[in-house]
Amino acid sequence: QVHLAESGGGSVQAGGSLRLSCTAPRFIFNNCDMDWYRQAAGKQREWVSTISTSGTTRYADSVKGRFTISKDEAKNTAFLQMNSLKPEDTAMYSCSASGTSFCYNYQGQGTQVTVSS
Repeated sequence: QVHLAESGGGSVQAGGSLRLSCTAPRFIFNNCDMDWYRQAAGKQREWVSTISTSGTTRYADSVKGRFTISKDEAKNTAFLQMNSLKPEDTAMYSCSASGTSFCYNYQGQGTQVTVSS
């Protein structure tokens, strides 16, 4: 797999905000949907959000209304703005590409988000 570059994780108190970034090679960014996943300790990996090549967005019910996915095409970067964070949002967040078969070779290593009560 080819790594995507993620950043923006950290520790915040409940109710706080963080913004995650994920930068991909231009060819991947222009031809693949960009996804965010998370995995909490001892739990299965969970899909969080997707932004398609056309800009259509989708969210897991658990984050709908609190998280916003977006992208900056000039910077080949996708963002995940996370507001009103809860302790249950604590997890390792990673981005990945999806869509056409070659997209699935691209995945980030993850950035830790910790929300304290």
